[in-house]
Formats: sequence, C-alpha cells, structure tokens
Amino acid sequence: MVAVDKAKERESEGVRDDSGDNGLRKRKRGIHPSNDIFCSDGTELVGKKIVLCITASVAAYRAIDFARLLIRHGAQVHAVMTEQSAEVLLSPQMMKWATGNDVVTKLSGNLEHVMLADYGMSDLVIVYPCTANTIGKMANGIDDTPVTSVLSIAAGSGIPIIIAPAMHEAMYRNRFILENISRLKQAGIRFIEPEISEGKAKLADPEDALATVISITGSHSGGGLLSGRQVLVTSGNTVEYIDPIRVITNLSSGKMGSALAEQAALMGARVTLVSTRTSRYQPDAAKTTGSPIRIIQVETSAQMRDTVISELSSKKHDIAIMAAAVADFAPASKSAVKIDTKGRKGRIQLSLVPTEKIVDQVKHASPQTFLVAFKADYCVPDSVLIEKAFNKLQESSADLVVANDVGRKGTEIGSDKNKVILVDKSRKVVHIGPDSKTRIAGRILEIAASHLSKAVK
Repeated sequence: MVAVDKAKERESEGVRDDSGDNGLRKRKRGIHPSNDIFCSDGTELVGKKIVLCITASVAAYRAIDFARLLIRHGAQVHAVMTEQSAEVLLSPQMMKWATGNDVVTKLSGNLEHVMLADYGMSDLVIVYPCTANTIGKMANGIDDTPVTSVLSIAAGSGIPIIIAPAMHEAMYRNRFILENISRLKQAGIRFIEPEISEGKAKLADPEDALATVISITGSHSGGGLLSGRQVLVTSGNTVEYIDPIRVITNLSSGKMGSALAEQAALMGARVTLVSTRTSRYQPDAAKTTGSPIRIIQVETSAQMRDTVISELSSKKHDIAIMAAAVADFAPASKSAVKIDTKGRKGRIQLSLVPTEKIVDQVKHASPQTFLVAFKADYCVPDSVLIEKAFNKLQESSADLVVANDVGRKGTEIGSDKNKVILVDKSRKVVHIGPDSKTRIAGRILEIAASHLSKAVK
C-alpha cells in the first residue's frame, strides 16, 4: 500500500516512473518522449531556443541527427521546412519525432515566421542543409518559402543566422553563388564550410555544426569563452619571389588558420587574421561594421613578419596563434625582370638564404601575449614529434605548441581533417583527432583559454 500511495503521489506531481530503466528515469507530463535525451551529452545549450531550417537538399535526412544532437546538449529545437523538402525528401512527422515540437511547412494566420524569428523569439536560426537556391533568395531579399520568411524576419530582428551549404562542387564554385555567399558573410551571416570531396560540397557533420552553434550562442549572449579577448592568427603559405612571376612556396592550404580565426570569433574574440591567398577568408569578407574578424592580407614572409610585429607592438593581444606555414628559405636576390628560359640550355643556379622565424620574435614584441606555435613534420613517430614540439616551445618561448605530421594518410596537407599533439610548458601532452579542423580549432582555443584563466587566477 505504501508503494502504491507513493506512486500516486508522484503521479499527482506530474511525474511517472519508467521501470524500463531501473525505475530511475522520470518524465514530466506533457513533455514529448523524444526529449528523454535532453542534456544527455551536455548542458551548453540549456535555455536556448534554436530554429532549424531544412531545405530541399538530398542531405536533408542529416537534420534528424543534428536536431537530436542539439537536444542532447540542452536546446529546444523548432523545425521549419520548405514545402519541397517536406513533400519529397523528409517527412515532417519524422522531424516532429526528432524535436518533440510541431513542424512548420506552410505559413498560416498563426504567423509562424514571426513567432519564431521576431525580436527575442529565438536564440539562433540555422539552415542545415542549405541549397544554393535558398542562399540566392536570402542574398537578394526574396521571401517565398517558410524558410526564407523565417530568415527574412531573423535578419531584421538581429537573431544570429548560420548557414550550412550542401550542393554539387561545380555549383558551389559558380561565381554568382560565391558572390551571394560573400554578400551574406558581409552582412554578418555565419557559414559552416562544406567538405569538398567526390565532386560535391558536402554538408558539414552534425558535430561540426554543433560546435559552431555552441560557440555562437555563447558569444551572442556575452558569455563566449573568449569574450572580450583580442586574438591574432596567421594563416596560409607565404611566397618568396624568384622573379616577378615565379615563387618559392609550400603546399599549406590555410584551412587550419582559417578555422582558428572563425572559431575564435564565434567564441566572442576580436580577431586579427594575417593571411595569405590560400586562406578561405578574403579581405572583403570582413568589411561589415562590427565584424569580429579583421583581415590583413600579405604575401611574403617579410610582409607577414612586419605585419605581425606591428600589430603586437601597437595594441594588446591576449593570444597569438602562429598557424601560417612560413617559407623557410628565400632567394638571396630577386630578379627585377622575368628570367629568360629561351632554349632552356644550361642551368640556372638559385642561391637561397633562410627567412626570419616570426614565431621567435612574438614574445619580444609582446611578452604578455599567450603564444601558440605550430610545428609540422613529415612521417615521424609521435615520440619524435613531441620532442620536436617541446624544443620548438623552448626556442620560441611559446606557451603552447601544436604539432602535426603532414605525411599521414587522411590528415595530409590540404585535407579537411587533422590530428595534432599539444605540448605545454609543463610538458603536458594532449592528443586531438583525427577530427575536422573546425573541431580541432575549437579544442585548441578551449585549452588556450583555460591556460589564460589559470594565469589570471
């Protein structure tokens, strides 16, 4: 009788036992069963209302996993679908199951777009996946689907917007589509870059999208991990001129540096990105007033050195991340005219001299800046990489060194993934990856922020 009375008492409180899990799981009345996973993986998004927009890409099915991942980290998710995606690619009932909330597929007298995206109605709108069609409509103010209506309202009300494109590679390279993307970036819209492989610009993994959502919601609320911090990042490969049209360089893609700059900005930092042409960020990408990323484009190692030292000497920076692959050697002299190769007879001898190590000059210019150095090697054991990383740390007076082997399959130069080893002054070693460069960038910044917090204490 006592057990029955307790059960009735609990039920009257709106809670019931779920004996399928040793009686420990509880569900409040009126809460959709799909939300049983709420906060099962983390609490970073508790209290956040996220609008998940789904467009007619064949990758639409991945929105199910992404919605569930958001809920597992504490978010309340509301799905909005274009009619074509709902009719052909993904059942709205499936998204209702995934989110526990009604799904918007048509606008009605209930003004769903206003209720979801007007001032303060939600914390974030993310389009996952986003087609070129929707990108073009948003960039040109066209509002003819439930998704574009939500985006139109959100852009006006100031709710942060994230777009995760998915399409064929050739379409993604179309200059008109790239112009639309550039316009949206200039307007402050965040993009989660697709992975280019097998002739497609593939939708970013749910985990990558989650990392961006967590970063931007924290930043937007004023509680970003790097809120108020000034961060300088170098990115790309420098070139050293032999003559006006020939150069010495390396194969660095600039993807790691770009990811670090983007993630630092999403975590609330004000970022100065000193980049070369290989970086996916171009100077006009940060022209928007208030953009957290200021871009300075350089070409040679000397230009990068002068820019970095000038920036660090003229203003306070909390963190400097030297991710660029600076050429180790440069021609002793540059020919003022194109070297003639007529007949291709004989040999041309090129005298090379070492370039200055920029990372070794950072602490001289700004002793209080937390310095993150990079050390790349090719096909060596982890033990060798760790030892070289620690030597690099000591030589440059760095606070943290990120080491990676660019000769390993799957994380070679130019790939979208990386595997790194972090070494700090206490010789503590942290292995990260293999994983996407976006997630690795986030982990590097989290560790750097942790070191900064300890230093303040």
